[in-house]
Amino acid sequence: MKQVLITGAAGFLGSHLCDRFISEGFFVIGMDNFITGDESNIEHLSNNPNFKFINHDVTEFVRIEGELDYILHFASPASPIDYLKIPIQTLKVGSLGTHNLLGLAKAKKARILIASTSEVYGDPLIHPQSEDYYGNVSTIGPRGVYDEAKRFQESITMAYHRFHGLETRIARIFNTYGPRMRLNDGRVIPAFMGQALRGEDLTVFGDGHQTRSFCYVDDQVEGIYRLLFSDYAYPVNIGNPDEISILDFAKEIISLTETNQKIIFKELPTDDPLQRQPDISLARKLLNWEPKVNRREGMKKTFESFKELPKEKLYKREHKDFTNHIKK
Repeated sequence: MKQVLITGAAGFLGSHLCDRFISEGFFVIGMDNFITGDESNIEHLSNNPNFKFINHDVTEFVRIEGELDYILHFASPASPIDYLKIPIQTLKVGSLGTHNLLGLAKAKKARILIASTSEVYGDPLIHPQSEDYYGNVSTIGPRGVYDEAKRFQESITMAYHRFHGLETRIARIFNTYGPRMRLNDGRVIPAFMGQALRGEDLTVFGDGHQTRSFCYVDDQVEGIYRLLFSDYAYPVNIGNPDEISILDFAKEIISLTETNQKIIFKELPTDDPLQRQPDISLARKLLNWEPKVNRREGMKKTFESFKELPKEKLYKREHKDFTNHIKK
């Protein structure tokens, strides 16, 4: 039985990856320190004989006994609220954490896939974004701690690939959604759905003409799985190119949830990207992959999962002054 280490295992994407690899016959070692992960995301695996959990911060030395075939590094804060609350930890997990896991992969002769992000493109000057675009990132802005951590992560991964001959894969992940997202983490999908469930008006930042494209988690996991077992070491965009404006998306959510909330407008946060759409030509060619789940189907599944959350999670506020602070 092949063994895979998945860091960030209690997070949104990490927990779904644990499920996928167990279903494919792997023994999964999940690792998380719960700084943003949620134990409830993996509690269904607690008695699974093919799953082992280690509570550990990957910015500290990582030790795994025995053989290890694959590593998927998904440990990282991933929402703007996180960048505000834990900026140093965000930088450390992308730098020290990645360094530790690359060293582990080298020692174990394991293949490693790192979770990069569309945020390496910053506020892009080309549209859609392809892998050969170098980005437009503010190193000193409030989002820079995440953007630059991921850019460094890509650089050190390629250095290990070139210098040590390490088998590496880099997934540039675009906006992904689905069950197990944190409802109040500041990202647009859980924000809108949480507001709808609480009977609040939906908050759109700026004029709402900024665009996003959303990939359902099952499609994202499939793309990541195929990339891991490909022969390609350079970054690959994994996302859904179906683009929509935030204002139109807010209207979709009101229709989907059958609520009568109003849309209210607030000032756009600093360095918030105005366009985000992946060019997935490379993923189509290399991986024979493209998204299958349409937005309405995926959003319906996601909303149904949020409706089942306990009230303490529905009404939890992770940072009530987020918008004001992120501008400083």
